[in-house]
Amino acid sequence: MEKKQQQIKNNIVSFIPDGDYYFNKALKALEREQMDRAYKYMKRAAELSPDDAHVLMQYGLLEMDAQNFEKAYELIHTAYCLEPDEPEHIFYLAEVSGCLGLMSDAKKYAEKYLEIEPNGYYSMEAREIVDFVEFEQFEMDDEDEDTYEQMIIQEKARRLMENSQFQEAIEMLEQLVDEYPELWAAYNNLSLAYFYVGDLEQSKAILNHVLRENTGNLHALCNLTIIAYYEKDEETLDYLVNMLKKINPFDFENRYKLGATLALIGEYEIAYKWLNSMSKGMAPEDPGFFFWLSQSAYFSDRVKEAEKAWETLVKLDPSKVGMEPWRHIKQQTEIPSLEQNRDFIIKKINSDYPAHRMFGFFLLSKSAYRQEIISHPKLIDLAKYNGLEKLCLAYALNHDFNLNNKIEKSFFRAMSVAEELYNIMNAVTLEVQYLFQMWFVLFERAFQNDYEFKNVKALSASVEYMYYSTVNSKQVTKKQYAEKYGISVSTLSKYVEQLLGFLPFD
Repeated sequence: MEKKQQQIKNNIVSFIPDGDYYFNKALKALEREQMDRAYKYMKRAAELSPDDAHVLMQYGLLEMDAQNFEKAYELIHTAYCLEPDEPEHIFYLAEVSGCLGLMSDAKKYAEKYLEIEPNGYYSMEAREIVDFVEFEQFEMDDEDEDTYEQMIIQEKARRLMENSQFQEAIEMLEQLVDEYPELWAAYNNLSLAYFYVGDLEQSKAILNHVLRENTGNLHALCNLTIIAYYEKDEETLDYLVNMLKKINPFDFENRYKLGATLALIGEYEIAYKWLNSMSKGMAPEDPGFFFWLSQSAYFSDRVKEAEKAWETLVKLDPSKVGMEPWRHIKQQTEIPSLEQNRDFIIKKINSDYPAHRMFGFFLLSKSAYRQEIISHPKLIDLAKYNGLEKLCLAYALNHDFNLNNKIEKSFFRAMSVAEELYNIMNAVTLEVQYLFQMWFVLFERAFQNDYEFKNVKALSASVEYMYYSTVNSKQVTKKQYAEKYGISVSTLSKYVEQLLGFLPFD
């Protein structure tokens, strides 16, 4: 048994795509001139291989093509730091520096390239950069150079946090605020980094320092509000929310921050006010903006506006198809559903039992709180989960499974049983939660024993029959559930017998 379980674990790990997988898919997409796909795959490759200079370099070139020069600079500069003697990195660092107006850097790196490869592939372009800077005699303002340096360091720190390299981000931002003690944006980013590593006291201390030195700093107020919300500090939360409601920001950046914060904590009406005020002008081409706009619109009873915003989001990020925050919310009933109970889901995904966590991830896939929960730095702990649980988490995140793979196919069939039961029940209520919990216990044990879950209808009927026969055995018959699911009594009996073998009697 242990050998089989280890084999399953190894198989699960083996088909999880790595950086090379997505990098090769990106190159194939580039060959076919499918730029959107190439960008999507290259971004994923960089996320999975943050220390691969070649991947970062190619991702940086795609960002340059899209004229996202700040992002391109950060990527290419990181590639250069990883492989400082690679001529291609040096040349493109010169080119992207020029695009950002960092002419002294553009000249410096172009000259460095020519020192290494005076007759190299990019030597003509490098000489043109040097000649252009010298001819125009750019006199760069030291303050502008400092501003670019600050921007690039913060972008690099943000990228480190996206890759869960929080300690490295903290060190980088600590150095930045030491050098620029009034760079409040860096302090706010530093507080977030401490928040992500679970040091809430340090995070709050930094934010309170910002507010003492820069009274009314909106980003600091919003970040304190989010911390109070996650800590369930109702008194502090009420105080901060009342303060935020009185603020009327003029610029779009602060409207976005305020609106997104209020949407996250459930203040949908006023969140919609500020986010919608941006959409009337020039809304950012940012999927995150349209996520919060659609969520605040839907939950403030503006369904058409929500759907319109989500359509825009999907155009910007096609991977979000079918991931609307309201997708699994049923018609309002007097009976509350557990998939919309934030605290219940958090309790399940932090349970000591794998089957309970699996159930929690299934509820998460249906929940309007999904984005909030997966965004929290401490609620999802990948190191705690086994391979099967990681598949359940991937399912909750709408991962596309390969049904040609035996293990993924079996897993998907097992989840389809839960979906069948969910469609029958219409919601996961307090009354039926134990039916679902029983299924995930059976699911876990059966999966570990190479069970293939071949007949979804029969398995669903068997689970429901087994559950209700223990609750009220006198009024439950196999015929009743066979007819309900459109199968024969003999088929139901066969699958009940199989599932009984996976009950935890040992």
